[in-house]
Parts: sequence; structure tokens; C-alpha cells
Amino acid sequence: MHITILTNEYPPNTYGGAGVHVEYLTRELAALEGGTHEVQVLSFGQQRVTEGNLKVHGVEVPAELPVQDARHRKFMDTMARDLEMAGRVADTDIVHCHTWYSHLAGCLAKQLAGAKLVVTTHSLEPHRPWKVEQLGTAYHASSWVERTAYENADGVIAVSSSMATDVQSLYDVPADRVRRIYNGIDLQQYQPTLDVSVLAKHDIDPEEPFVLFVGRITRQKGILHLVNAIQHLEPGTQVVLCAGAPDTEEIANEMETLVAEARKAGSHRIIWIDEMLPKDEVITLYSHAAVFCCPSVYEPFGIINLEAMACKTPVVASAVGGIPEVVVPDETGLLVSFDPVGSGDFEPADPEGFSRALADGLNALLTNPARRKQMAEASRQRVEEHFSWTHIAEHTLDFYRDLLAGTPERN
Repeated sequence: MHITILTNEYPPNTYGGAGVHVEYLTRELAALEGGTHEVQVLSFGQQRVTEGNLKVHGVEVPAELPVQDARHRKFMDTMARDLEMAGRVADTDIVHCHTWYSHLAGCLAKQLAGAKLVVTTHSLEPHRPWKVEQLGTAYHASSWVERTAYENADGVIAVSSSMATDVQSLYDVPADRVRRIYNGIDLQQYQPTLDVSVLAKHDIDPEEPFVLFVGRITRQKGILHLVNAIQHLEPGTQVVLCAGAPDTEEIANEMETLVAEARKAGSHRIIWIDEMLPKDEVITLYSHAAVFCCPSVYEPFGIINLEAMACKTPVVASAVGGIPEVVVPDETGLLVSFDPVGSGDFEPADPEGFSRALADGLNALLTNPARRKQMAEASRQRVEEHFSWTHIAEHTLDFYRDLLAGTPERN
């Protein structure tokens, strides 16, 4: 089979869960059945990789296009790269798109190359209204591109049951074109790894427990709610925020203000690492953390929770999207209720109450080492049993075959 993957993110340009997904899925697809399938990746960047039957080609902007609003520049940049991608797709059976950034390319490639179009739902634009801050009216254009892709896709992969429901309700995708295939984790790479020198490098006290957050500074990830929760944490608790790549200058300023206020208001040590750390260092931080916190207000799946669980770290997370399909309450962590302002809204009706609930969940585990240890073992076991990338690649290849055979409804 000839498989073409279209993506914005691919190493070394990976900043979110979709990039992690593409990196490991392509590696495993290329390895299946003795490496008999040709896997081509077209991504945003300058990548040029050939590793046997896996080939990666980064595309750059052929020209800078005029814009009505400076916030439109990223959208126009994306459309230009998509045109370049579409022209590079040839002699392929499957075109598989990841995130709206590659959707226009996928729609064009389906027509130009005569391939089956597959779209994976990493997120959905109607559920990310805060992106208006980042894109301006280009948010409406990105939403149109996304809708067009789902209307034209031969098959849709939903990373959780929650996402399967959303894509059917938002875009009227027939249920027989949707298949749920979870995200996964590299079990060899993500495992408990202790190294106090990494803690020392980032000025983290190895003698005091710490709560860890890893993610981008975006409203989706709910990091501001976690910062507001710090004042309610148990005395002596450290908080390590691996948080960078703010969506906008406005949220970057909000983050700086709230962290400064939290430091001034309490005695908790707050270590803010505002850079993308190497994977080995992040794995070490997961492994040393007492608790990992995922305060997302919207999360289609949440690979980040798998990463923590694989490193035997219990999770306190908001009960949104696909997270309840990953974190088992009272077994691998705790879930915090999230009550939105209204239907389709992703702001808590009671922001202070939500932050306090996050703190209560974290405190419940911080004060009970025996419970944390039990959850740590259960977390690793759950990840091993259900979220191997090899199994996920096998399910994905099966879906490709069913689409090519004209039987996508088989589950």
C-alpha cells in the first residue's frame, strides 16, 4: 500500500499532541508487515528524511501572500503550503490528513491523485472559539476548510468516543464512515526514569513533592485555572510548569501576571520552564512528579495523560472530551467536574470553583503517598494493556484496507 500523511507538525517541529501522534504512527506504519508499505510524509518545515520505506519531505511557503489583517498571515501561509503539498501527492492509495492545517491539501489531493481521503480528528474548530484571538476572521476560514474536509473524507478516525460523537453532530458525518482509534504511547521510551541532575538543572527540590504541568499556554489547556489553584495547594508543594508557545501576546501577559500574583500571594515554589524541553528531560520530570495535572477545558483525547501514566505518575484532570476514556477515576487518578458557562462553551461557569476543585483533587493525592503509589502501578498497567502504538497502527492499516475495499463500516 502507498500511504501519504499530510501534517503541519513533524519532528523537530512538534508542539502538540497531533505532532506526537503523527511521529509515532508513521514510524509504526512503516514497520508493519516487514516494512512492505510505502509511507510518505509531507509536513510544514525543512525536513528531508529517508529511512527505508519512510520518506519525509517538508514544504515551505513558496511566496508571502498579502493579508487584510496581520492575524491572517498564518492562515495564508497554511493555504500556500497546502497547495505545494497537493502538487507533491502522486501514485498513492491513501491520503491521511492531520489537523485543519493540512485539510485543503487533502481535499485537493483526493481529486488530483484519485486517492481515498482519511481525516483524523485531533480537535474541531467549532470547539475552539478562543482561536479568534489568534486568527481573527481567518478563524472562520479555517472552520470552513475543516468542514469541507469532513464533508469530503472517505473515512474519519476519531481519537476518542467523545470525538466520534462530536464529528457526527457537528459535520453530519455518517456513523459508518467514522472509526474510533485511540492515540498511543511508546512504552519503551516513556517509562519511569529517575535522574536528580535534571531536577537540579531546573532548580527543583528533590526533597519536596511537586505538581507537574506540561503543555502550551493556550486557553484550551486550562493552565490559567491551574495557576489560580496554586494558592489552595498543601503547604510545601512545588509546582513545575513546563509551559511555553503562547497562542497570543494577550494570554502570554495573563500568564505572567497570574504567576507573579501566585508567587506573591503564597509560599509555594513555582518553577516555570518556558521552553520546549528534550523528551528525555520531560520523561524524567514526569517520573519524579508526585502528581500530573491536566486542567484542560477542551481535550479530544489527551496524549499528555498517557505520557504521565506510562511514567507511573497519577493524574488529576478535568473530566472533558476524551480524558475520561484515558484516566480511570480512583484507579489511575482523579477527575474534576467541569461545568461550562453554557452549551458549547469552554469556560467554567464558576472559574474560582473549578480552580478550587483542581486543588482539592491534587491535595487528595499529595497527602496520601500510599494511594499515589497504588495509582502509579495501575496507570502503567492500563497504558500497557490499551495504548500501544503498534496496535494503533494495525487498527489504522485495517481501516485503510476497509476503505479501499469499500467496507468502512466494519469495526
